[in-house]
Amino acid sequence: MKLFGKKFLSTTKKFLLDILFPKFCLNCGKEGNYLCSDCISLIDIVERQYCPFCAPPKVVLNGKTCPSCRKTKKLNGLYFATSYNNYIIKKTIHQLKYYHIKELTKPLAFLIISHLINLNKNINFSSFALIPIPLHKKKLKKRGFNQSEELAKEISKILKIPVLSNVLIKTKKTLNQVDLKKREREENIKGAFFCQKPESVKNKKILLVDDVFTTGATMEEGARVLKNAGASQVWGIVVARG
Repeated sequence: MKLFGKKFLSTTKKFLLDILFPKFCLNCGKEGNYLCSDCISLIDIVERQYCPFCAPPKVVLNGKTCPSCRKTKKLNGLYFATSYNNYIIKKTIHQLKYYHIKELTKPLAFLIISHLINLNKNINFSSFALIPIPLHKKKLKKRGFNQSEELAKEISKILKIPVLSNVLIKTKKTLNQVDLKKREREENIKGAFFCQKPESVKNKKILLVDDVFTTGATMEEGARVLKNAGASQVWGIVVARG
């Protein structure tokens, strides 16, 4: 006979972990959470959206890729919650990716949802599915989780749309994009992705999830592969734009 249920044991485990390993805000040091509500309030959520590829950025309706860029680009548009120039955002994403603090995906996903609400309450995402930018299997094993997939799961809970995991996979081990220039990034990521379940994306609208959008090379390569597999639209959705 079981004296305690799984929920009780899970709550007790969390309580003990919080005592033994207390959490402190990465920005201000306050105990309780890795990113406290006061510091989250210091992050500006963008209300306007821009063409993902124009330099300087061109303001467009709902983040669509502008007509000029659409001639050569596959990505239909981009939603981004804030700027990567924000110190708190930069530090938080760094801790998530390189110190493997998985719990940080929750406040970062909250920023994305807040942005979508502010942008346009009439956007209907019910016909979309979420696909995370994949990690190579060696990097996934080292990190223990894919931050893009964890963000997608949190977004899915709010938008009530499915996450299509293991549809887009990374077959090529690449260098870290952050260390490369624009042209080098494009060459580095070229041919890195493969859609192993084309039937899952055929004629579907996809939200391609990642943490940061800088030159757009990774997102564009993912969009190219998914559209070649039959996706009707591919939009990027990220925490921050560089």
